[in-house]
Amino acid sequence: MFLSLSFIIIFGLLCFFFLLMFSRVFHTEHHKKLIVYTPPSYPIIGCLLSFYKNRYCLLDWYTKLLASSPTKTIVVHRLGAPRTVVTASAENVEYMLKNNFLNFPKGEPMNQILGDFLGRGIFNVDGDLWSAQRKLASHEFTARSLRELVMKTLEEEVDGRLSPLLEAAARNSSVLDLQDVLRRFAFDTICKISLGSDPGCLSSSDSSAESLVDAFDKASEISARRGMAPVFAVWKCKRAFNVGSEKKLREHIKVVHDHVEEIIRVRKQEKANNIAAGAGSDFLSRLLDAGHKDEVVRDMVISFLVAGRDTTSSALTWFFWLLSKHPNIETTVIKQVLSSDDQKTLNFDHLREMNYIKACLCESMRLYPPVAWDSKHAANDDVLPDGTPIYRGNRVTFSPYAMGRMENLWGNDWLEFKPDRWFDEQGKLKMISPFKFPVFQAGPRVCLGKEMAFIQMKFVVASILRRFEIRPVCESQPVFVPLLTGYMAKGLYVRVHMREGYNNN
Repeated sequence: MFLSLSFIIIFGLLCFFFLLMFSRVFHTEHHKKLIVYTPPSYPIIGCLLSFYKNRYCLLDWYTKLLASSPTKTIVVHRLGAPRTVVTASAENVEYMLKNNFLNFPKGEPMNQILGDFLGRGIFNVDGDLWSAQRKLASHEFTARSLRELVMKTLEEEVDGRLSPLLEAAARNSSVLDLQDVLRRFAFDTICKISLGSDPGCLSSSDSSAESLVDAFDKASEISARRGMAPVFAVWKCKRAFNVGSEKKLREHIKVVHDHVEEIIRVRKQEKANNIAAGAGSDFLSRLLDAGHKDEVVRDMVISFLVAGRDTTSSALTWFFWLLSKHPNIETTVIKQVLSSDDQKTLNFDHLREMNYIKACLCESMRLYPPVAWDSKHAANDDVLPDGTPIYRGNRVTFSPYAMGRMENLWGNDWLEFKPDRWFDEQGKLKMISPFKFPVFQAGPRVCLGKEMAFIQMKFVVASILRRFEIRPVCESQPVFVPLLTGYMAKGLYVRVHMREGYNNN
């Protein structure tokens, strides 16, 4: 009896593995003669094996699959995750982000992934709360006072911290991780603009500043890896039992929350005591004036810190690396940078006219977008313009990284770094569809800080290239790592040289 039962179990397991190995599901779904491409899949587990095998190169794996699909859309089934539609079609992106915007919210699944870190901030909510935050932020980003604050902050940070640091590196012939420098610079800048507080990350060895930056980085990383986990149940169990990476995430989030909440407490006290200094022009003061609860203010500020710090530093890191590989383009950029009669002044209007630098930044972000992919969750059944069926609860992902590598969108020279592709025959910047180039999102959720980001990046580029030459010490192709924002694995180590002929007096 025991032998018979054992035989049945063993025979059943052998049959299961036989089916697993030899009965792969055909790589398509059929819906009324429409063929939807899917990765190699098996019964029950779907493409879990392929997903796990490619977990460290998921972005490039998706990009190859999308390039092979005639519709530039694939459907991913895997055990323990919702049906996922991934697209690199501009028409599908426009449909999701604009034409049928209400049917593609962030959704509760995304809130579960990012909610512990981002809470109810603008990047992680839908509905009335999103609308209220969006309306307030929209008013502030169009205010002249914010523009003046940004320019003032950039001047202080560049002249007081960034330039002296680079000058010291040039004098000492030392090697710097430019990515780390730019991230610290951006964090100081966005903290001054958003919080009216200066963590001093770029110039200080203060342990509290170091711990804040470290906590911010680790919380972002662990939260992002939740979304890329082969089986979601694993991180959910870790969170439930407060172990492993989820325990560390909770600790890092507490550091970030405590820091921001203390700044909010101090600012409220300053406002109550009518202390004018540092208590009126920054974004935090305006959020408090709008009457939001402290928790919402905290979450919204953290969202702006993520956006204002990681995205611009990521874009600038890849920009400087690409520029170093294209000396002819670098020469053209430097000519524009040095075109001003007064090399000491970078005003707002002058920065807006730097179109070639903007084209270079766009081309850099086409190849290495700060946000490599973004997901929504279908509120109701739907059909994308290419015919792909969407069911309620499906995760629908679009990938700016993959879209920058689609020949049908950018031509057969998509791999080349060509800023000229952003100009028309008259030499004017082209109006590229934001659905073809959704680096700043599009539709109702389009990035409010887009113009501010370009001004900040141009300011940094012009300030650095006027005074310094940047030369990477490693010639090999760096690795793009897509988390909440994309970054360069192992950093960008460079040597800094003073630019010949620059007057430093």
